[in-house]
Amino acid sequence: MVTKSKRRSFDYTTAIAKVCEDICFRVPALCHIDMTRVAISFAQTKHSAPFGIFATTTPLRFKGGELIMQSQGKHWTLQRCYRTDGVEYLYILYFYVPRFIELKLSQKLETIVHELYHINPDFNGDLRRFKGRCFAHGSSQKKYDQTVRDFVDHWLKQNPPPKTWNFLQYNYKELLAEFGGLHGTRIPAPKIIPFEK
Repeated sequence: MVTKSKRRSFDYTTAIAKVCEDICFRVPALCHIDMTRVAISFAQTKHSAPFGIFATTTPLRFKGGELIMQSQGKHWTLQRCYRTDGVEYLYILYFYVPRFIELKLSQKLETIVHELYHINPDFNGDLRRFKGRCFAHGSSQKKYDQTVRDFVDHWLKQNPPPKTWNFLQYNYKELLAEFGGLHGTRIPAPKIIPFEK
């Protein structure tokens, strides 16, 4: 569904990265996130129906930021992911297209902040872990979602420059009409692999 145009083409993943940077700059609870070490990638969906996964945060470390874990008597690690200059990423944020692009503006912003909020406060490559069985969202999904909405409201009240996030108002057809085409980064999902000493 993502297309490239010889005349014009909009880099969607780079644009989302800039939105994330601005959110992390303006929302104190997310200021621990260094977006230079968070990769943004497309993930493909077969349809644009408004249900299913819209985005995911993939940590590139195990619990507590560990690079190696032991399971069933074996040691395991994660495939590493690097920038072109050799700096290692600690997280990958995947946005599922065209499903994400078809969301309303408010839903897109909440989805972005929802994924950023999953990043560990120590920025150690692990996810944020709440107490209890549901470590990802805590004891109340409603509370998690309300926190996300509060962060979005705070960000919007800071008057972020419209040129940074205006593209989020467009659906897929409108983006093509405006920019002629879409392109972006695609990163294969990292795998857990045996650790070789």
